[in-house]
Amino acid sequence: MAIKAKKVQPAKTQAIEDAKKVFEGYNDFIFTEYRGLTVEQITQLRDKLREKNSQLKVVKNNFAKIAFEDLKIENVSEFLKGPTAIAMAKEDSNETAKVLFDFAKDAPALSIKAGYIGKEIYDVAKMEAYSKVPGKKELIAMLMSAINGPARQLAATLKAYVEKKEKEGGAAQA
Repeated sequence: MAIKAKKVQPAKTQAIEDAKKVFEGYNDFIFTEYRGLTVEQITQLRDKLREKNSQLKVVKNNFAKIAFEDLKIENVSEFLKGPTAIAMAKEDSNETAKVLFDFAKDAPALSIKAGYIGKEIYDVAKMEAYSKVPGKKELIAMLMSAINGPARQLAATLKAYVEKKEKEGGAAQA
């Protein structure tokens, strides 16, 4: 439960509204602790996440708690303690998780706390397993390759048969 003041300052209300607007645009959230990362490292991480159509946002914990409560996203307030950065993904959140775990190998100061994926809370172990699952585009490519394989094999067999008949026909004419 977030702490709500009796007399709210307009700047704080605006900050909460801004956080809600940002959070509304995303489906999945991964909570990380960034204590110990340099500004340069955070910038690199943000660039890598942007490539995956994701975003890394640092929001005051109390503001984030209120914004998540207003958006009916529950059970995430326990992850909003200490310096927290929230990685947000619209789709293929496993790709976002993969970027975070790969980055954490090079920068051990980054630690993944948990994730809110598909309206379900994922702990660190589940997040790591989730990050190893292929993304939607990769799965489609694998499916298309599996579908194309037999058709390609059939075409090669037919072509070889036609070439064989042409050689036999050419020998018979001579």
